[in-house]
Amino acid sequence: MSVTVNEASAVLREAVRNTIRKRSLLFLIQGGVMVAAGVLALIYPAFASEGITVLLGWLLVLAGVVQVLSLVGATQVPYFWMRVISVGLQVVVGLLLILNPMAAVATITLLMLVLFLVGGIAQVVFAVMIRPMQDWGWILASGAVAIFCALVLIANLSSTQHWLLGLLLGIELISEGAAQAWMAWRLRRKLAAGV
Repeated sequence: MSVTVNEASAVLREAVRNTIRKRSLLFLIQGGVMVAAGVLALIYPAFASEGITVLLGWLLVLAGVVQVLSLVGATQVPYFWMRVISVGLQVVVGLLLILNPMAAVATITLLMLVLFLVGGIAQVVFAVMIRPMQDWGWILASGAVAIFCALVLIANLSSTQHWLLGLLLGIELISEGAAQAWMAWRLRRKLAAGV
């Protein structure tokens, strides 16, 4: 018995919907924490450039820990391993920034570049996998924002400054957190409405 691509896609979308429905509150909290961390990353560089590396590290670790909590028990979801790799990289980069805040800006830039690329590609692949599920476009846009942030870093490799890293991290965290929270909130509303 063979399964068509459309049938496999429908099964995948339903598995994702069920996972998000079961954990909608956790996804909402995760999105809120990521947006708050993104706002802090945007605001903090305006006040001080020293210590921004440690702050960026803590923001990455915090966002990563919250995302890990949303993955607990979700091993049956097809995008699980892709998210584990992306979130694991986020936590590792955060810890490296915390443990070695005096690292050269070029090193930090390369770490952030890899983080943005891997996270962005993971989100784009996830969005394409769940298409045409409602709000899949927001996840796709969030992945595109992360890839755009990586391209900005590539264009500024020789002259990147801490404030730019904070700005791009803030944009990426807000984008990803808002997309996840919006999708969870919409599914939660549908569930409450009995749709």
